[in-house]
Amino acid sequence: MGWTGSLGRLPGIATARDYHREWLRSDVTAGLVLTALLIPAGMGYAEAAGLPAYAGLYATIVPLLAYAVVGPSKILVLGPDSSLAPLIAAAVLPLAVADDPESALALAGVLGVLVGLILLVGGFLRLGFVTELLSKPIRLGYLNAIALIVVVGQLPKLLGFSVDAPGLLGEIREVGRSVVQGEIDPVAAGIGLASLAIIVGFRLWFSRVPGVLVAVVGAIVLSAALDLTDDIGMVGALPEGLPLPSFGGVDWGDVGRLVGPAAGIALIAFADTGVLSRTFAARRGEDVNGSAEMKAVGVANIAGGLFGGFPISASGSRTPVAEQSGARTQFACVVGALAVLVFILVAPGITTYLPDATLGAVVIVAATALVDVRGMIRMWKMSTVEFGLAVAAFLGVALVGVLQGILVAIGLSFVSVVAHAWRPYHTELVRTADRPGFHDVERHPEGSRIPGLVLVRFDAPLFFANGEIFDQYVRSVVATSPSPVEWVIVAAEPITGLDTTAVDELVDLDMYLDGNGIRLAFAEMKGPIKDRLIQFGVGDRFDATHFYPTVDAAVTAFHHRAEHTK
Repeated sequence: MGWTGSLGRLPGIATARDYHREWLRSDVTAGLVLTALLIPAGMGYAEAAGLPAYAGLYATIVPLLAYAVVGPSKILVLGPDSSLAPLIAAAVLPLAVADDPESALALAGVLGVLVGLILLVGGFLRLGFVTELLSKPIRLGYLNAIALIVVVGQLPKLLGFSVDAPGLLGEIREVGRSVVQGEIDPVAAGIGLASLAIIVGFRLWFSRVPGVLVAVVGAIVLSAALDLTDDIGMVGALPEGLPLPSFGGVDWGDVGRLVGPAAGIALIAFADTGVLSRTFAARRGEDVNGSAEMKAVGVANIAGGLFGGFPISASGSRTPVAEQSGARTQFACVVGALAVLVFILVAPGITTYLPDATLGAVVIVAATALVDVRGMIRMWKMSTVEFGLAVAAFLGVALVGVLQGILVAIGLSFVSVVAHAWRPYHTELVRTADRPGFHDVERHPEGSRIPGLVLVRFDAPLFFANGEIFDQYVRSVVATSPSPVEWVIVAAEPITGLDTTAVDELVDLDMYLDGNGIRLAFAEMKGPIKDRLIQFGVGDRFDATHFYPTVDAAVTAFHHRAEHTK
């Protein structure tokens, strides 16, 4: 069949078919540079999720290879991510057998498969829009809270002690107690803090050299030279062989309990991936279909979950590295994945000398990239309501729980939307001497009204929650008008929706005005809204003479009527 048929339409196959030889060097170089980050980052995020470090390598290799075939983006790097680690830990660890990493890993694999299935089905149903549930305030508060959770969770590892406390506040209290009581291991803390300083220092002054690689290699060499394996916590040797499907000990009850967390993780994973994918596609002059992206991330999660991994998303730290290193196509990620695989097969014992403190430093630096204090300050200046949502998301995620906090924040977003629509901005329109048209009286109090005419605007859809507010507002403007009112004209362009309750309110308002000898008219009402009035059976009351294409046309009609009645 060659390249024909559905297989040939897969993005990775299409790229391979049209691959240019001059791209090869750039892709190979970028893939090898990327490997320097893939190994420590994958292992660190796995431990942050409460899983064996080697699981992070499996969750790196398999999704990268799967996405290279089915992913629409040529530059996106998928893998374990700090924003998902606390979500995975919160979902898996309560169900896992205590002190049994294989139990947690099996559950994490099932969680990855469930996340992938949800994303795959969502992609086929074109449900990419649901990520808009995570508005900017929620994402800002969530990411800042995740950063705090991850950093606090890694501090004991960085300083060489352990804590066992529920919740963020409990961890902070125990970390503080351990520090005060001198439980810090000076050797582990020295290596951890030195690793932290190296990573940050290279990022600030030698950004072309991956400081993570320098810190990891340096820590391994130092640990081996000083034989520290029995003195401080080490990652340990990787298991031999390739990752294989393993779901031992997981029953259907566990699967059912993981469905809810999987939906939350799928939402976060695709929201992060979608934003990153669109950003890099725009920079490269390319276009990425959101539904295709959702399906591809779903396939990558299923593949990773089946072969020893856990839920993954696009990486906001490794994708820029691939781009800056000259990656041209998905082949760069294939090279990176194969290099990690070679590392597992050829040198699995090297990690015997990798200190946990160094991995803690890697994760802490990555998590601090999620902190956006300036964004919070800017949001506070722009909108106190949205700032309040961001704070609610932060407190919910940090104090209540990651998944529960996200759900609370999404619920608050819906409440905010309803509140905005319930009491939207509304105003009377007046003439001004220095500009044509009609303008907001609140902004132009010097404006003049047309005797006998009330002109109002209501900036929201009309529905059950605000229909009566609209009715009462029009009546109040009529009652306080300085001259007897003959016409009320509604500048209706901002009215983008209408339900049956609001229609009843319009009918009541029209009857009230008609009983007082006042005519109700609409200007610039959208066609679909007029159609709904007819659909709801009030076309006889609001016939064509009630509607005008522009506000000027309605006002002209009022003047002609006034002249005719003199």
